Amino acid sequence: MAPLPSHPARDARVFLFHCDAYDVARIRAIVKHAMEQLDLRPRGRTLLKPNLVAAGELFRHAHTRPELVEGVLGALRDREDRASPMKELAVGERCGITIPTRFVYEEAGFEPMFARTGVKKYCFDEVPQVEIRYTHPERLRDYVFTPEPVAKADFFVNCPKFKAHPWTTVTFSMKNYIGIQDDRHRMIDHDHALNRKVADLQYIVQPQLVVIDAIIAGEGRMLTPIPRNMNLVIVGNNQCAIDAVCCQIIGLDPRSVEHIRLAHERGFGPIDLDRIRIEGDVTLEEAKARAEGFQVGLVKVDKYFEGTSIQAYSGKPPKDATDDYCWGGCPGVMEEVIEVLRLYDEHCDKKLPRIHLVFGDYDGPLDIKYGEKVIFVGDCVEFEGKIGGELVKISSKYAHRDTLDPYAAEHKDVYGRMLKMTNKLRELKAKGFIRLEGCPVSIGELVLLIAELGGVQNPYFDKRQIVGFNRAYLAWRGSSTWKRLMGEPYQVHGASERGEARPIFDGTGGE
Repeated sequence: MAPLPSHPARDARVFLFHCDAYDVARIRAIVKHAMEQLDLRPRGRTLLKPNLVAAGELFRHAHTRPELVEGVLGALRDREDRASPMKELAVGERCGITIPTRFVYEEAGFEPMFARTGVKKYCFDEVPQVEIRYTHPERLRDYVFTPEPVAKADFFVNCPKFKAHPWTTVTFSMKNYIGIQDDRHRMIDHDHALNRKVADLQYIVQPQLVVIDAIIAGEGRMLTPIPRNMNLVIVGNNQCAIDAVCCQIIGLDPRSVEHIRLAHERGFGPIDLDRIRIEGDVTLEEAKARAEGFQVGLVKVDKYFEGTSIQAYSGKPPKDATDDYCWGGCPGVMEEVIEVLRLYDEHCDKKLPRIHLVFGDYDGPLDIKYGEKVIFVGDCVEFEGKIGGELVKISSKYAHRDTLDPYAAEHKDVYGRMLKMTNKLRELKAKGFIRLEGCPVSIGELVLLIAELGGVQNPYFDKRQIVGFNRAYLAWRGSSTWKRLMGEPYQVHGASERGEARPIFDGTGGE
């Protein structure tokens, strides 16, 4: 595993380079120059992680571009020590949940790049998951899981997309770590503690190199961002420092982003500009000018839906929250869901009937007219009042994180979710309201439900990708089943310290 730096704040350097096109040769030269300045040489198992949360024609600004990754891979080979060559050069990622990563690799244009470069490809949803112990005092839990290639990496390269985020304000380098867990484990603590979860993930591995794709950045959201030509490649050797500089570029105080502030306070690096060397061929002031007016992600959901056929009702999060609003959970899901549906169906807003979404502990009135539907969203939702003349009481099912064991986390199949939402839709039509469980509720489930409720194009059945999706899905499930049948060995990282060898998740949906 790539070690945590013993002095992460020492000589933190960030390079801002002009790059106005996805030119592989230009990107390769930029990254090679920065690595020379940083005196970095890849070694052992070298792993590069992009951001591939979603991809394809409609999500082309949501992910790290393959040209940037190819340029970085070339620079890594340029800087390889011939006397001590890399044991492996690989790219690994876990895309958005329930979608096979191999499908997103294809949709993002990564497969031709893999063929050209000959690097190893890892789908983190198809590899063993390794237990990692936490020991720092502020931890949310004592152990988590990460894909085996991450745990074994000797030289880790983080290649995120420069984007806004509806849960964490921004997603730069540190937030990209949400993809170093598989579906079951990334959703644990993906609630009002999401920023604390991201800060905890920093203890798994620290990158020796960070290269951020800000050639075309993404404003406002993370799945469906608004493209912004910033013409920047940003390179650094410390996650706190590079995230802090990115915040400064868009006029944001890095201390206002909780996971950045927490990582800094825990010693992962500086966030004050007088402790960071900013270099390259673009000044910080020039970069700020390019990002003037950049839209970040935090908008309360009841405000977000003003003027639409959806009305959201914001209740208080659970009592163990540190804020009066659940920024890391269901509200952000709601925002991403409507934007996804708008992408797939330009008439989405006209088609949708009046829908009421309620989350958190809500004790106010619901402005419901005859025939309108109510969806109570999430485990922590609470409500007592009348709907259609009937007294309705919704009780919280929120489970404190102490009761959530990562060993017991279950995989949720996308087609199983479709069947579940079909049954929920029948229930909704019959009695006018339903409750969706989850902490947070699944983006996929809410997409499926609202699409069917409004007669909107179902993204999972979109003709542009249904064949490729099902081919990737079947290959993923087939590969997973074969690995289980072959009984591949799984490493339990830290088992000797725990004094026990518990079974480990294999990344296939089974244990």
